[in-house]
Amino acid sequence: MTDAAAAEFTALQGLMWPELGICTEQELYLRTTGPTGPVTAADGTSGGYRFFAGSSARFDTWFNLFNAGIWKRQCALQSLFLLLEGKGRFTVSVFAAPRGRSWDRSNHIVELAEDCPVRLDLTALMQAAGDAALLFFELRAAGGEALLTQASWQTQDAPRRTPQLALAVTTFKRETEAARTAERFCAFRARSWMKDHVELIITDNGQSLELPPRDGVTVIPNENLGGAGGFTRGLLEARARGASHCLFMDDDASIHMESLERSWMLLAYAEDPSTAVAGAMISEQHRWAIWENGACFSSRCLPLFMGTDLREFKQMAAMEQEISGPPPQGLYGGWWYFAFPLEQAKHLAFPFFVRGDDVSFSLANEFNIVRLNGVVSFQESFTEKESPQTWYLDLRSHMAHHLSLPRLDVGALGVLKIAVWFFLRNLPRMHYDTLAAINLAVEDVMKGPGFFDANADMAGRRADIKALTGAEAWQDMNPQVALPPLRSKPPAAWRRYLMKFSLNGLLIPGFGRLGRKITLEAQNRSHIGYAWGAAEITCLNAARSKYYTVRHSKAAAWREIRRFAGNARAFLKAYDRLAAEYRMQYGSFTSETYWQAKLNLARQPQDMQQEAAE
Repeated sequence: MTDAAAAEFTALQGLMWPELGICTEQELYLRTTGPTGPVTAADGTSGGYRFFAGSSARFDTWFNLFNAGIWKRQCALQSLFLLLEGKGRFTVSVFAAPRGRSWDRSNHIVELAEDCPVRLDLTALMQAAGDAALLFFELRAAGGEALLTQASWQTQDAPRRTPQLALAVTTFKRETEAARTAERFCAFRARSWMKDHVELIITDNGQSLELPPRDGVTVIPNENLGGAGGFTRGLLEARARGASHCLFMDDDASIHMESLERSWMLLAYAEDPSTAVAGAMISEQHRWAIWENGACFSSRCLPLFMGTDLREFKQMAAMEQEISGPPPQGLYGGWWYFAFPLEQAKHLAFPFFVRGDDVSFSLANEFNIVRLNGVVSFQESFTEKESPQTWYLDLRSHMAHHLSLPRLDVGALGVLKIAVWFFLRNLPRMHYDTLAAINLAVEDVMKGPGFFDANADMAGRRADIKALTGAEAWQDMNPQVALPPLRSKPPAAWRRYLMKFSLNGLLIPGFGRLGRKITLEAQNRSHIGYAWGAAEITCLNAARSKYYTVRHSKAAAWREIRRFAGNARAFLKAYDRLAAEYRMQYGSFTSETYWQAKLNLARQPQDMQQEAAE
């Protein structure tokens, strides 16, 4: 993009290409036939794709289609063009795929030359396609060798604002990842038209990150108050620098940096000033499958479109057409990639430390959350991260959301059901360390919102949970240890139902000797269906380099059941008082005044600027 304010045409979305270290699943970017191949520029970035006679490429892919439904609904887009850059002769077919009816298509023959791109007017095609249409194009080399260096979807509409975007990244003792993110950001910023509109703020909760001075990058040492404190510090610094929008992003930044350009453009053109962009998540284990493309909170977190195979056009298109419509109730954006207007952030994070802060932040501030194709962060699998501590953090945040936010009011029994669900997910799996952590979460929630304030650094609770974690602690694999048989699917239905009635052997005398010994792979260890009939379960991580083993224990199970029953009675009795306390104090604990004091920022603006410069 050139100067967006002066340009007759503005590029809304350029092509993304496979990128080593991020994602190289080619079918997510383009589908080729015949002899074609990528071209790499001198600086290591993509130089486009080379074609030979008769070869073709189709860009009906998640990273490179144009979701006209989103742009029309969110930005009232009136005009659309496709700019093609490269060299050689192509036949071009542009398709518009509306929801529930036949596609439209326009055909063109173009001759590309250096410094002489071709722009196709697709306004009529877009307008005729309706409100939930996906646009994409196909190129076929019409003569000899040809080259496509870039393509972009453009408009003649004027933007409504010029966002100043501050990327807020929080890191803790991950110096290598944070340094790599800063490096990638600087390389991107140097070549991007966004250079004057974007900066990176790294909040260093470990106070151990040392980076050489770089334009557009600021490192801020910070007390370790988790993601809630780290991202809030980044938000406050963004405000101090005059940014209009802030993007919360993980410290390893496993994104295509071009996602920043797409997000910026949507924020620039959006009719609703409260518009925010929520990036999808894909597990690094299977980079072709959606882990979640947005999520809703209703008693628990419900990831949307989990398992969608992005290689399959029908699955991917159905997802894109769905998200171009009205958002579902309770939609929130995860903080691995969440760009939002700072003016709309009336409530800052609740001091959860981690887990749940992004949910309450989205729901309390009433953002208009939009999802864009290709805007995604690739993450380590969540199944690897599950532990007694994560169950503790998840449950206490789930309960606190319902106690704090009137829109989530489900009553005392509704909130208690959440805790019961957490408990029953772990009891048959014999995760007694986790049951103890769940009980601890309920007890801590009942201490009121002041407990979160007093334990904002989680130092004491992290030590407590570490101390109670015995059987569920990962160990290095010992090749001398013979593993039990691997269970690759749940047992037969009749066996599952039989075991459910006995609480997976808890009501059967001697079940510790009678039950089976099994091994579960990482992706199956959290699925309760695999546990039925087992008295001993060995869980493996994805690389099969670590494991832990849990075993049937009536003593441990009944100890935690009795403790949970007592907690449940106490919670029901205290519910009205707790709900009143949480709702009364939520605004205070999410205010800028609270966080300025919590982060020791109650100083003069010039002092803050000097600290940031240092």
